[in-house]
Amino acid sequence: MGRGTADGAAAVPGLPSWLQPGSLLRRVAHRLFPYALGCSVTVFSLIAPMKPAVFLFALQWADPPTALIALAMVATGAAAALVRWRRWPLFIISPAVWLALSMSVGVFVAAYYAGAGRPGRPDPGRAWPFFLVAALLVGVPVAWSAVHDDLLYEGMTGGVVTGGVITGLAWVSMAVLLPFVFGLWVRARRQVVAQLRERAERLEREQHERAEHARAEERRRIAREMHDVVAHRVALMVLHAGALEVSTADPRTAEEAALIRTTGREAMQELREVLGMLRAPDMAAGPDLAPQPTMDELDRLLDSSRAAGLPVRRVDVGEPHQVPLSAQRTAYRVVQEGLTNVAKHAGAAPTTVTLHHGPRELVVAVENAAPPLPAPPLPGSGLGLVGLAERLALAGGEVQARPRLDGGFLLYARIPADPPEPAVNREVPA
Repeated sequence: MGRGTADGAAAVPGLPSWLQPGSLLRRVAHRLFPYALGCSVTVFSLIAPMKPAVFLFALQWADPPTALIALAMVATGAAAALVRWRRWPLFIISPAVWLALSMSVGVFVAAYYAGAGRPGRPDPGRAWPFFLVAALLVGVPVAWSAVHDDLLYEGMTGGVVTGGVITGLAWVSMAVLLPFVFGLWVRARRQVVAQLRERAERLEREQHERAEHARAEERRRIAREMHDVVAHRVALMVLHAGALEVSTADPRTAEEAALIRTTGREAMQELREVLGMLRAPDMAAGPDLAPQPTMDELDRLLDSSRAAGLPVRRVDVGEPHQVPLSAQRTAYRVVQEGLTNVAKHAGAAPTTVTLHHGPRELVVAVENAAPPLPAPPLPGSGLGLVGLAERLALAGGEVQARPRLDGGFLLYARIPADPPEPAVNREVPA
């Protein structure tokens, strides 16, 4: 399908923007068309012979009253202006005005709308009855007038009666048949376009469903790969750490092994959550998933870093207050990513985690001093800060990561944290 327009309609290739469906010019023309049609029918009714249809070819005829002419013109124009919403006034007024004053413009417009119908409601069953009635009301009076008003002569080819029939058919063809056939073509074109649009929308939906299915399959494949490779190796690491904790006689080694085993179990739990979301991305919080960490577990995270040999301290600025759980989870992930980067790239550098509690936001800063010794390079994807930036962007905040002048590093994140509305107890008066 083509690009969409402002009102959701599909763009037509090859047309300039100001002529596309939904453009300003098209919308204005759509609104003004009924009034323009009504005025045109009113003005073009002036070219009528202004005599009854049965005396159409009479050489002498008294002019009808001006009031009758004006009334017929206004009534036909008003009925034409309303044809988009109500067609029966034009279907009734136009034959009457034709029989009274030979005004054929209304019959011409009515025949077109009988064939075309209204957009969205073509009403195919009402087209042919009006065509037959209009053809008789136009053809019979014209043929009668041609025979009885000296338009034809006895010596013409085929005789007077045949000439009258031919004249009547010619008028029916011009005033009724031609606009009716054109209206039928417009109706058929509308139906074809509607079917093509429906087919295109159905194909687009099917393509979207196929893409979603392919993404779900890819997520499941990634989950299987992570489970078969990463989860297996982390499980082995936890198993060996537990065996070392039991078999070693050195208290320091046993403590380090216990820390490795605990950290490995936490990694396994978080990995299990990620795998669950990959397998079922629409289930944001299933019953089998553990709750996401919040600010209450931040001290535990800092203790784990201290136990691993990273000197880290926490500084709170401002008065702590209750913030939404989403902001708490984001702040926890910021601190976790910051401490992970410090451990990777700075080793045992002194680190400060600062929390600024504002009335409408929570500012988290993780900054470390210059590393005392070059840290050994660790494998990493380098996508931690990218994922953190995406998380903060979704939350409406921002994140900055930059080196300091003294050789250290600063990770700064601003998290919107509007306080939750207090619960209001509504009591029903007795």
